[in-house]
Amino acid sequence: MENIHKRFPGVYALNAIDFELKKGEVHALLGENGAGKSTLIKVLGGIYTPDEGEIFIEGQKVNIHDVHSAHANGVAIIHQELVLVPHMSVAENIFLGREPKVAGFVNKDKMNKEAQILLDTYEMHIDAEDLISHLTIAQQQMVEIVKAISFNSKILVMDEPTSSISDKEVAFLFETMRALTAKGVGIIYISHKMSELDEICDRVTVLRDGTYVGTEVVKEVKKDDLIAMMVGRELSNYYTRDYQEAKETILECKNIDDGNMVKGASFHLKKGEILGFAGLVGAGRSELMKCIFGLTKNYKGDIILEGKNVKIASATAAMKAGIALVPEDRKQEGLYKVQSVRYNSTIEVLGKFIKGIFVDSDQEDEITQKYIDMMHTKTPTLDQEIGNLSGGNQQKVMIGRWLAMHPKVLILDEPTRGVDVHAKSEIYSIMNDLVKDGMSIIMISSELPEIINMSDRIYVMAYGKVKGCLEHKDVTQEQIMQLAAE
Repeated sequence: MENIHKRFPGVYALNAIDFELKKGEVHALLGENGAGKSTLIKVLGGIYTPDEGEIFIEGQKVNIHDVHSAHANGVAIIHQELVLVPHMSVAENIFLGREPKVAGFVNKDKMNKEAQILLDTYEMHIDAEDLISHLTIAQQQMVEIVKAISFNSKILVMDEPTSSISDKEVAFLFETMRALTAKGVGIIYISHKMSELDEICDRVTVLRDGTYVGTEVVKEVKKDDLIAMMVGRELSNYYTRDYQEAKETILECKNIDDGNMVKGASFHLKKGEILGFAGLVGAGRSELMKCIFGLTKNYKGDIILEGKNVKIASATAAMKAGIALVPEDRKQEGLYKVQSVRYNSTIEVLGKFIKGIFVDSDQEDEITQKYIDMMHTKTPTLDQEIGNLSGGNQQKVMIGRWLAMHPKVLILDEPTRGVDVHAKSEIYSIMNDLVKDGMSIIMISSELPEIINMSDRIYVMAYGKVKGCLEHKDVTQEQIMQLAAE
């Protein structure tokens, strides 16, 4: 890709970007949220048309003007936000738009059989006839990977492919990637997990604010140097925590059972602490939090908030009680993607600026701007459609929305999923400030360094049960994994 330019209203997304991918290599693409990574691969994938620049594949200039022409040129993309159709089967999603047909009709038996062969080849343990909506996020991610591989691509782009899959699935993904590169497939790999670079990547290119910063060989560059390239300076105090001893219990849950994933889970949360929840995919952590937030109405067990036994039967009741939840899947459960940043920032606090039929627009803008500034969110205007922001900036808006409620208990489910190192540092700093001011935070995270460095105490779950509680001062990754795998 040579001299690629892409402009949006108020944003110069790509400014003279050069990018080279070799046959059979894994080339990491790094940068902060809003650096231009996703825009660049959308140009390669035919989703965006560049304003200037040229693309060459195997030495030949190509005209990629839509997704079909990208596929025709051997380019397949696994996007950060899953783009599967939830009410169609796994097989239908894999072969969407290229279904096998007989006499003009879709041959479902053949399609299901071919899809199952693909799934079994890559040991996915998924039924081709299952509906996508019945799968976990991790399983949906694996279906996306199988779908992309099925195109027999020369160039495979993976945008945060490990953000919601388990360590075992990550290991298998990396094996699959090595098998593909051995066959000459070039892979562009976008990830905010710096630890993955040494394990799977050959070279790394860094973008910053829509411009090209540099390309390095992974084995010859230090992690701190890459971070400095991304943020324009060294990033010290990555994890920000002022540990303080919390004594007063604000929330206690006893024997919570949702009749499905959660089986008699008990824990307590202290005022002014960050309580971590660790566990493997499917451990029941998110499902437990949905009980507390009123999204699961028929749970059994007791929820005791500030010494009073409460029955939380809806999200509205949870919010009135002072509980907020930032969900794991921001696309499906958190954002109004066709609405503005302003709308998404203030939807939970309408009463602060709407009085009867009157709307105080200045107050609405003030609330929106306050949390944009607090979260360091990058957006050209408050009217920008939130779906046009990068994934990390969408996440910042969603966290800011719930902070506007001034909750007593803030539940963060994978708060830094798909967020760059600089934004992570900012989120950690904000979390630290919130608990210093007396807020209580429950954080679910699959990143063990994050859980260990940010939590006062850590509950570990497995198979819907709480297996133990560990103190931050003497916890290790081995201890957590031992409990998680019980």
